[in-house]
Amino acid sequence: MRVLRLVAPPIVAFVCVVALWHVLVRAMHVQPFLVPAPFDVVRAAVAERALLVSATLTTAASAVAGFVASAIVGVVAAIVLASSRAVERAFYPYALVLQTVPIVAIAPLLVLWFGVGPRAVMASAFVVSVFPVITNALAGLRSVDPALRDLFALYGASRTSRLFRLELPWATPHVATGLRIACGLAVIGAIVGEFVAGFAENSPGLGIVVLTAYRQLRTDLLFAAVGASALLGLAMFGVVSGLAWMRLHRWHASAR
Repeated sequence: MRVLRLVAPPIVAFVCVVALWHVLVRAMHVQPFLVPAPFDVVRAAVAERALLVSATLTTAASAVAGFVASAIVGVVAAIVLASSRAVERAFYPYALVLQTVPIVAIAPLLVLWFGVGPRAVMASAFVVSVFPVITNALAGLRSVDPALRDLFALYGASRTSRLFRLELPWATPHVATGLRIACGLAVIGAIVGEFVAGFAENSPGLGIVVLTAYRQLRTDLLFAAVGASALLGLAMFGVVSGLAWMRLHRWHASAR
C-alpha cells in the first residue's frame, strides 16, 4: 500500500496531463509539426525504438561518466574548501563560475580542448553538475555540531579521524541532496555537449537525434527523444535516491 501511495499520484497526474494534451491538440487543430498528439509521439517512439534505445545508452554513458566525476571532484573540493575559511574565500568564487557561465558558451572550448566526441560530452556533463555537489557538500561539512567537534578535540582525534568519523557522515544528507540535483544536470549537460561535440555516425546520442528530428521537422520523434532524455534523468535520480536511502534510512529522518 505504501508503494501504491507513492506511485499512484504521479501516474494519475501523468494520465491527466496526456489526456489534456490530446484534447487540446485535437480541439484546436494544431498542426503535427508544431505539437504532435500523444499517440503520434508513441507511434514515432515505437517505429524508431532501436535508434532511441541506442541514443539513450550513448547519452547515458557520457552523463554517468560526467556525474561520477562531478561527485568525486565535488566532494574532494568541498573538503578542501572546508579545511580553511581563507581557502574557501579564495577559491569558492571560481567554483561559482562553473554555475554562472552558460554551458552553451563554453561548449565550443570543450571541443577545442577534448576534441569532437564523447570526451567533450563528458566534460560538458561534468561542468554542469559539479557545482551543486560542491555547494551541498560544503554546507554539510560547515554544519557539523560544534559540540561534537569539541568532543572529538577533547579526545585528541586526528584531522583524518574527524573527517571520516564525524564530518563526512554528518554531511552525507547534504551530499545526497547535491547528487540528486547533479544527476539531472548531468543529463542536460551531456545533451548540450552533444549539440556541439557529440556527432557520431554509428552511435548518435539523444542530442543528435533531437537536432536531426528538428531539421527534418519530425516533431513527433523530437518529442520522443525528449521523453527518452527525461526517462534517463529519472532513472539516474532513482538510482541516486535509492543509494541515499540505503545509506541514510537507518539513522536520518530525511530518508524515512
